[in-house]
Amino acid sequence: MRSGEGSTTAAAAAEEEVAAPFRLAELGLRVCVVPLAVASLWKMATNKQVDETYGEVSFSNLSGFRYLVWINAITAAYSVASILLSSCKFITRFDWLIFLLDQASAYLLLTSASAAAEVVYLAREGDREVSWGEVCSYFGRFCGAATVSVALNAAALLCFMALSLISAFRVFTKFHPPSESNSKQQLPQEQGK
Repeated sequence: MRSGEGSTTAAAAAEEEVAAPFRLAELGLRVCVVPLAVASLWKMATNKQVDETYGEVSFSNLSGFRYLVWINAITAAYSVASILLSSCKFITRFDWLIFLLDQASAYLLLTSASAAAEVVYLAREGDREVSWGEVCSYFGRFCGAATVSVALNAAALLCFMALSLISAFRVFTKFHPPSESNSKQQLPQEQGK
């Protein structure tokens, strides 16, 4: 065995030892995201109320709520796929892709939570400056279901924020910081140029 192979094997073993405690946490978070995202999607997609005086309101009438439903569907599907792929050894070569997709999912969940929360806030409080009255006194069940859906979406967002940190840790522990001796050697070479 060559000396380089031994150090590479030792580095891989040390890397696996550092990442091992996070594997279970990562799997647990991915499993938690699926029911949270599906519950948020279901609660919003079935959200409809009819009032005899004011008519019918449905999630599909409001673009912020439609966006929340689509993003929850996307993140739930991605979570299921990543759970299934996590059992494959070859997926470790794609840690960068998992990191980027976790980041994208977290940002998409953040934007959908923001859009839907704004609609819920306007429905509850109204906006007197532009003469929008609150509507939750007429459509209370609709507003309550929308609030629950946004809360479930926020819980899924928290899971993806933690997943983003874990996948970032996994990706960036594969790289070693520049050593001090390498920095000192490069400095005179750069100054000579």
